[in-house]
Amino acid sequence: MTHTFSKLEEIKSALNAKFFERENVVEAILIAILARQHMLMIGPAGTAKSALSVELAKIVHGTQYFQWMLTRFSTPEEVFGPLSLKDLEQGVYKRNTATKMPEANLVFLDEIFKANSAILNSLLTLINERLFYNNGAPVQVPLMSVIGASNEYPEEGEGLEALFDRFLLRFEVDYIVDETNFVSMLKGSEQYQQMPSMTLDELVQLQFFTDMVAIPDEVYETLSKIRTELRDEGIRPSDRRFKQSLSVLQAKALINQRHVVMIDDIVILENVLWETVDQKDAVSFIVRSHAQDVVTRALDSIQNEANDVFNYMLQNNSTDVGMEATQKMKALVADLNKLKKHNQSRDADIDALLYKVNSMHQEILDSILEPMDFDTPNEKKALEKGSYGIFFKM
Repeated sequence: MTHTFSKLEEIKSALNAKFFERENVVEAILIAILARQHMLMIGPAGTAKSALSVELAKIVHGTQYFQWMLTRFSTPEEVFGPLSLKDLEQGVYKRNTATKMPEANLVFLDEIFKANSAILNSLLTLINERLFYNNGAPVQVPLMSVIGASNEYPEEGEGLEALFDRFLLRFEVDYIVDETNFVSMLKGSEQYQQMPSMTLDELVQLQFFTDMVAIPDEVYETLSKIRTELRDEGIRPSDRRFKQSLSVLQAKALINQRHVVMIDDIVILENVLWETVDQKDAVSFIVRSHAQDVVTRALDSIQNEANDVFNYMLQNNSTDVGMEATQKMKALVADLNKLKKHNQSRDADIDALLYKVNSMHQEILDSILEPMDFDTPNEKKALEKGSYGIFFKM
């Protein structure tokens, strides 16, 4: 069994190496499959949503994989299979489901919110209950997970609320930000790497062990507190969503090679417990306030502020903005040093962020000094010799 666990880690590492800046999404897809839940990716075209799903299907040998791009004009035949003409002659309304969604273990549906009424009801039943009604008779399907993708969220009034609710995990995907990662993606050397693999039986075994992961009482109590605070904010995830989220926590623990869920595993539920897009920030704040310790929350806050300052500087590259940004970065460094003084046991975490913030600070300083004229070539040479630049997206 240890060998199978190590395979899981190898797959995660290989996917992260191949798909830049997709660490959270890679982990989420693996969690979805281990928990037998469904996941939604929202983002513009060309952000590797389908490529990631295809790669995962190739890694798990023995799976039946179905992929389709939905349109307003998609027909039931495209997704569920054509009617059997032989059976139709006998008055039997039965579909030939071979190679279609009812016979797949893993499914990727692109432009999921373009599903029309002709396929929506059958799609909802298949996703939620793992049943497909063929000639009126319910047939159990082998579906593990559906990965849905869309360039945008569904609009209100389109009747897609139930379909949106079927996806327990929801993640936004965007273009690569870090320039080094972008260049590496263009070179594409990772596409030739040897990818690890596992069999369908090994995946089923991992799903069994996921179900066996223990959930201590403190986790249940924390979830109850989160539910209460969400309700105070007018956010009311369904009981079913909370219940299903337990499997996500179990899968999160298993990926980290643990047999017990920990409080900090709950952080992933910031991608589970919101109902509408405008609730995301509030849900994230409430979940993290219960799932993370004080130091971790402080580090997250400083990290987010440093990112905001740095990104604003990139978009508004002027001396005045740069000078203001350097002052803010100095203040963040001071906050980190203060945090370090009072939390010496967390030196490693704080030092890692200190390095990143200092590097971003230096990058800002370089961008301010770069256009300046110097009195002598030696002065310019001396400055260039002492400067360096590192861009971080945290």
